[in-house]
Amino acid sequence: MAEPGVIVITLPRLALAFLPALAVVWLLWRWRTGAGTALYALFRMLVQLMLVGFALAWIFGADRAGIVVAVLAVMLAAASWIALRTAGTPRRRLYGHSLAAITLGGGSVLALVTAGVLDLEPWYAPRYTIPLAGMIFANAMNAVSLAVERVQAELHRGTPWLDARNQALQAALIPTVNALFAVGLVSLPGMMTGQILSGVSPFVAARYQIMVMCMVFGACGLSTVLFLRLARQRLQANVQ
Repeated sequence: MAEPGVIVITLPRLALAFLPALAVVWLLWRWRTGAGTALYALFRMLVQLMLVGFALAWIFGADRAGIVVAVLAVMLAAASWIALRTAGTPRRRLYGHSLAAITLGGGSVLALVTAGVLDLEPWYAPRYTIPLAGMIFANAMNAVSLAVERVQAELHRGTPWLDARNQALQAALIPTVNALFAVGLVSLPGMMTGQILSGVSPFVAARYQIMVMCMVFGACGLSTVLFLRLARQRLQANVQ
């Protein structure tokens, strides 16, 4: 029996998905609390995803290593900058440490997954490399962001460095560890759901999701540890 294909969503049917979102915007407007921000966020989401769709279609069609490497570099630069949004100090002072941590921590995991687990041919296959890199760098970014906020808060309270470091690492990994506990029981993660909807066997989808959960946990932990080690002196100097 043939596997079912992907259901194509027409634009009129896609518009139906906006109904509950617009209902929430209307409720926010009635309650006079952030309707404009929510509407702007929805608009930005629509524009950004449409542009990303066109960009990825071009990148996949070009199938060139240089383009993929350039995209990864932009992703790393942006993730490293955004990760420091919660920092209580000018981001430029910690940016080098953040970039090095996410590049080494996330990049090493990406290399292991693409070259070792998937054995991609060619090594830069954009349909795999770019989406996986997005998941790795985004999660590493969030972990570093949580860590820098927590470690600075602890240092300002006078907590010794080792205790502050350990608490920051634990805080950074809370979302990922919670996801490990919940996967399969509370939620079916995005990649697994997408593959099942596209007709992939649930057994194959489960293997991919196991790979994703391991790579996300590894990238978050490694990037956070590297950042806390590299930025120790700068972080301690900022509270003195």
